[in-house]
Amino acid sequence: MPRENINDLLAFVAVAREGSFTKAAAQLGVSQSALSHTIRGLEARMGVRLLSRTTRSVSPTEAGAYLLARIGPGFDEIESGVAALSDFRDTPRGHVRITTAEHAANTVLWPKLAPVMQRYPDVSIEINVDYGLGDIVAQRFDMGIRLGDQVAKDMIAVRIGPDWRMAIVATPDYLQRMPAPQTPQDLAAHQCITMRLPTHGGLMAWELEKDGAAVQVRVQGQWVFNGSRAMLRAALAGYGLTYVPEDMAAPHIAQGELLRVLDDWCQPFSGYHLYYPHRRGMSPAMRVVVDALRHSEVANVADLPAVLRTKHMQEIQRK
Repeated sequence: MPRENINDLLAFVAVAREGSFTKAAAQLGVSQSALSHTIRGLEARMGVRLLSRTTRSVSPTEAGAYLLARIGPGFDEIESGVAALSDFRDTPRGHVRITTAEHAANTVLWPKLAPVMQRYPDVSIEINVDYGLGDIVAQRFDMGIRLGDQVAKDMIAVRIGPDWRMAIVATPDYLQRMPAPQTPQDLAAHQCITMRLPTHGGLMAWELEKDGAAVQVRVQGQWVFNGSRAMLRAALAGYGLTYVPEDMAAPHIAQGELLRVLDDWCQPFSGYHLYYPHRRGMSPAMRVVVDALRHSEVANVADLPAVLRTKHMQEIQRK
């Protein structure tokens, strides 16, 4: 096959995976008009329409989906093979794309990766903050970050952080106006500051558990955000109860700016795990990231929150 045809197929794969000529053009480093011309030429030579275009989206036709499934993995293997050549260099190099939630990016990825990256100037990292829990293969990410029980069974998973809890908090002034909830059902009477998830467009359920009884509470309120920092800010402004990671709320609780409620209903989650597909080889750049993020036992157990410190000591005693 002529080389220009291979380049055209690469262009098709990029557009089909991104679902956008604009995004694919940026990825390939070409103009949108040039990319559109390339795809039209490819379709003309093949005699079949590969992409369905509307004013809002681009998606593969039945023929396009078939072609993408046949050639996409092959291009992935070529890309992995080229990246693996870094093994023959003295220092790793390459680009690593990671999708993660905001909390993991701030509390795990940045603290662990920032100092390590200074030693590897040829390694670059792209962190995409997204709560969608999308398909990392389809979206062309090298790795994803999720809680342990959210990782699909067909992925390789590496623990990168300890167990942690959520906290339900509000200002003292708010809790003077509204009686503090004693049960999850009491949340229905409160103004609750919550998050909208991009995957299904629904509001995030507050996952609570006590004495083996687990409930998912759907709350309502004046404010809905797509990030935890904004939720915490609204709670500090007195707009109601919010449900955020414990470590984010802890400084404000210590200063008396926030009070915690339903503490005994907030049980630990299994910590963050990095994951990637079984079939994808690990490039030297990915290996740098994995080694930097891999979780180790806490050196000073006293630094853990009380509930996690107890759990940690129980695990040690069982070993």
